[in-house]
Amino acid sequence: MPSEVGPSSSLFLMQPTSQPSASGTLVGWTAQPGAAPIVKKTSRLEVPVDKYPTFNFVGRILGPRGNSLKRVEAQTGCRVLIRGRGSIKDAGKEEKMRDKPGFEHLNEPLHVIVEAELPANVVDAQLAQACEILQELLRPVDETHDVVKRAQLRELAILNGTLRDDLGAHSLFSGSPLPFGDVGLKRAKTRR
Repeated sequence: MPSEVGPSSSLFLMQPTSQPSASGTLVGWTAQPGAAPIVKKTSRLEVPVDKYPTFNFVGRILGPRGNSLKRVEAQTGCRVLIRGRGSIKDAGKEEKMRDKPGFEHLNEPLHVIVEAELPANVVDAQLAQACEILQELLRPVDETHDVVKRAQLRELAILNGTLRDDLGAHSLFSGSPLPFGDVGLKRAKTRR
């Protein structure tokens, strides 16, 4: 019986292979005839912390409660991973984890990995879109002209219930200046 793996489109329908394994169970999945095969591609973006050591790249990519990163993932269908030195907020914890299995990336410079596991006919376009959005976020901007940071601070104030819109409808913060648009996401879980 076919099961959906992605958005509602017949291109994403998959079905089990008819090849039984040694144990008699079905192994793997194959695309239905005419459907594009699922392909996994990755891209690595270097974070220029050596040129801009005081700029908060991780915070800019994550956004308030991780929502900016979630929007990139939701809009593109790609997975975004922040890796390398500085990817863990607590420096002491990062130092402890550095030589443990699965944390070898902590010995490398700060970077972003973008993974796309999508149909072959859209994987390149979605990966390129995610990389373009992230490259824009990795471009340092003077705080007085940083519309992304202002939008993130406004979003955080809304999430915290502390937004004061003293400037009325003509606020500099009105609208969505973010390069990745408004994708509906659930509110982050908070302890209360």
